[in-house]
Parts: sequence; structure tokens; C-alpha cells
Amino acid sequence: MTDSPKAQTRSADGITAPLRHATFRRIWLASLLSNVGSLIQGVGAAWAMTQMTSSADKVALVQTALLLPVMLISIPAGAIADMYDRRIVALVSLGIALGGATGLTVAVWLGLATPNVLLVLCFVVGSGMALMGPAWQSSVSEQVPLEAQLPAAIALNGISYNIARSVGPAIGGVVVATAGAVAAFALNTLLYLPLIVALFLWKRVSTPSRLPPERLSRAMVSGVRYISNSPSIKVVLLRTLVTGVGGGAITALMPLVVRDVLHGDAQTYGIMLGAFGLGAVVGALNIAEIRKRMSGEAAIRACALSMGAAMAAVALSRQPVLTAAALVLAGAVWMMTWAVFNIGVQLSAPRWVTGRSLAAYQAASSGGIAVGSWGWGHLTDAAGVETALLVSAALMLASPLIGRWLPMPRVGARGEEPELLANPEVRLALTGRSGPLVVEIEYRIAQENARAFHNVMQDVQLSRQRNGAYGWSIARDIADPELWTERYHFPTWFDYLRWRNRPTQSERALERQAIHFHIGPAPVRVRRMLERPFGSVRWKDDTREGARVEMRPEMANAANARSRPLRPIK
Repeated sequence: MTDSPKAQTRSADGITAPLRHATFRRIWLASLLSNVGSLIQGVGAAWAMTQMTSSADKVALVQTALLLPVMLISIPAGAIADMYDRRIVALVSLGIALGGATGLTVAVWLGLATPNVLLVLCFVVGSGMALMGPAWQSSVSEQVPLEAQLPAAIALNGISYNIARSVGPAIGGVVVATAGAVAAFALNTLLYLPLIVALFLWKRVSTPSRLPPERLSRAMVSGVRYISNSPSIKVVLLRTLVTGVGGGAITALMPLVVRDVLHGDAQTYGIMLGAFGLGAVVGALNIAEIRKRMSGEAAIRACALSMGAAMAAVALSRQPVLTAAALVLAGAVWMMTWAVFNIGVQLSAPRWVTGRSLAAYQAASSGGIAVGSWGWGHLTDAAGVETALLVSAALMLASPLIGRWLPMPRVGARGEEPELLANPEVRLALTGRSGPLVVEIEYRIAQENARAFHNVMQDVQLSRQRNGAYGWSIARDIADPELWTERYHFPTWFDYLRWRNRPTQSERALERQAIHFHIGPAPVRVRRMLERPFGSVRWKDDTREGARVEMRPEMANAANARSRPLRPIK
């Protein structure tokens, strides 16, 4: 007896469905322990700083030190995640974080920790986690084979962090109160080990590219180019940045709320963060329902208004019970907000640039929180913690107005793997670095369709540019108004070959839509030309005139056998 279609849908879309896959389950459980350790360390570092100095600026800088590396190195981290084995990148990143955590433990144990030493070692830990982030998040689709389960897997990773947030700070508060900060740091160091073992045991299967990987600098440029020509991702990143700056006060100032407003101790601080984390778990468990019932824009607006109200309650409350209740609400909507942003980025980016897109998202979110934390710390020094929280609450209440100009994009399933095309036939000796390459496409368009064709070509321009082309232009012959010429460039021959296989199915459909306007008996004419043909090909006296394309031999035949040329595009 087979399952009904509804049962199969629930199986694929249920929040626990990804846990049926052993690899994802093992890594997820290990990451849960690692997240608990990181939050125990965060409690220890924040409380240790309150014992070293009374400066609100220094206390808020603990969060900045942990999150600022994400903003600084996220773009190269994303490029590295897309270029190399994501499992190896994650292991190296964890090694860096483990080194920083070990150094922090030793420094506190030997009595060498000062506010500056504490911030530097927190920065090292944050750097390791920043390098790991894009590789970790972009590998989720490799751990979960069903595309329909990807949103649930993303939500589960958020739940992992927030389950840890609900218990980690409370454990951290108890550990710090009973055994001191050094015990919290040592426990965090030990809890990194299960994730290292889980990643080491993961037998990741990767298909080698038939082309060499891009250089790091060019891969970074490719990522920035893709994002800058992707309107949907740009909107998500801008909304993420604004939310991080406006709402970051709730976590950055929490130690000061406990110390100065509630007059509590380290255990109270852990309980308050636990309440925030408990709310986040509740929010994560309801993400699927929220996405079904509300659009992305409606969800973000509702969460921003709820967050503003909760922050105002935290600022005005003097009772730990009321503060904890407000933090449960704040945690729920905070988690929902970041989940909507994260899913929007992951489902908007094709696989080849997922790491770099997620890196940009992390830079926007963590950078916004880090910069906001610094600003809220200064405001607290000048006006007090209550005033700072009320100002932050006001900004969150006003943030939905941004949706009038930058509404959240609608996103669907990412299942748009690019179609692998055969390499074009060439009769000129080329190397991978031959270039620049120029592509010209001639269309013949009926004059009554000229404006509609031009409008479609504006979308084609964004598609060409975000996948790697530059210098795009469209021109119309003044002597023959039906003749249009599209022109764009690539730095090298390898850059063109990479670009050729990057467009998704919807982008291919857009190109076909443009070709549909073409009239006349002859097909669209495509020309590929090499600029500086003698200077760029490294000619020698014995160079022959046949084509010579550098390609990994183990992939060349298979790629050509699988490919179905899309004619007459490019």
C-alpha cells in the first residue's frame, strides 16, 4: 500500500523530515552541542567583561567582537565555500574557532585576561565561525537529498541554535556562578569536538568541475556581481541590515538589563537569555505555518511590530517574570524574521553562488547587529539602558515603512539546476586565459515589437551580468531598424565557459522569450570574438591553428555526452 499524495507531501514538508537522513541528523545533533558551547562561552565572556569594567561600551563590544568578523570576511568565506570542498572548509574553520576558545580558556585560567585580550580572542573565535558559516549553510542541500525538504532543514538549523539558546545561557549562568568563567570557556572547547567528528565522518560526494576553480579574487568579484544584479537578493540584504541595526540592542544590552535594571546576577542573565531562546524555538517551529499563511512582506512587518513592542516592555519592566515573558515574544519573532530572510536568500540563489549569497546575508545580518551593538553601547553610556532600548524599539516599530519602497520579494522553490551545455566549436587555438572574449548576437525584430523586445532585454541584461558577463549593451541599426545587436564581454575563455553553464531554467526561458521576437528565415546570429588575438593567446612560431581548450579530461567527455545544446542561444 502506497502513501497518499497528501501523506507524501507532509513527509517531504514536515519540520522533522530532514532528520530522517542520517548525515543531516548526525551533523545537526553535533551542531546543537556546539551551539550550546558557543552560548555558554558567550555568557562567560559577557559576564567576565562586566566584572572587569563598568563601561557599557566594553560590554557591548563583546558581541561586536564575535560578530564583526562575519561582516569583514564573509565574502571571501563565501567564495571559498563555493570553490572548495565545503566539508574541509568547515573543518578548518572549526579548528580556528577551537584555537581561539582554547586560548581564551588558558588566558583566563592563568589570570592573563584583560578586556582587550578578551575581545581579541572573541574576535578569533568569531573569525572561525564566520569562515564556517557559508560552507555550513550552503552544504545543507547536500545533506538533504530532497529539494522540498530544504526549507525545513534551514528551519531545523535555526531551531538547533535556538534550542541551544534556550538552555545554553542558563547552563552558562550556572557554570559561571558556581565555577567561574574559565569553566565556561573550557566546556565550550570540549563541545566543539562532536561537530568536528561528525564532519570528519561525513562522506561528502562531490562532482568535480570540468574547469579549474576560479581564483579567489575573481570568485569574490563574481559573487558581488551576481548579488548586485539580483534585485530580489539586494532587497533581502538591505532589509536584513536595517533589522540587524535596529534590533541588535536586545541581545547586546542584555547583561546591562540584568545588572542595572533587574539587579540580577549571572544566573539571572542565563535565565533571561534562556527565555529569549525558548521563544526562538517556538518561532522556528511555526515558520512553515507562517510561510503558508503570510507573504514574506506581511511576516516581516508583523515580526517587526511585535519585536518593537517586546523591546519596549523589556525597557520598562522591573520584574524578572515580566521581562522573561517579553523576551519569549521577542525571541519568537526574532527567529521568524531571520528565518524568512535566510530562506529568501537560499531559494533565490542558484547552487554555484549559494555560498557567496549566504555570505552576503551573514555580512548584512551580523554586520548590522555588530555596528548596532557598538552604537547602542555608546547611547547607553550617554543616556542609560532604558533609553537605548526604547529608541531601538521605536526604530523597529518604524521599520515596516521601508516595505513601501523595498517590499520583500516572492520566492519559490530553488529547483532550477542549470542545463549543462556542450562547449562551442572553435577553430582558433585558445588557452583558459585567452581573452577578453566578446559575444555579439544579432536579432531581427518587427518594428511594432521593438518596445516589448527592449523591455525583455532589460531582464536578459541582469541575467547575463549576474552570471559573469560585463560591458553589456543593446544597439539598433539606424539604417536597418529591424536589426538589433546585443553585445557583452568576458575577461577570459574560461570565464565564458563558466558563464555558459550558469543560467537557471527560468533564465533560459527568458532568453528563449527574447529569441521568440526574432523574425525572418535566418536564425539568430551569434558571433564569439577574441579581442587582442595575438597578445592574449601567447603565440609561438610553432603554434598550430587548431583549437586547444584546457579542460579536465575526466569530465570533458561526460559533459559533452550529457549536454543538450540550446540553439540558437549563445
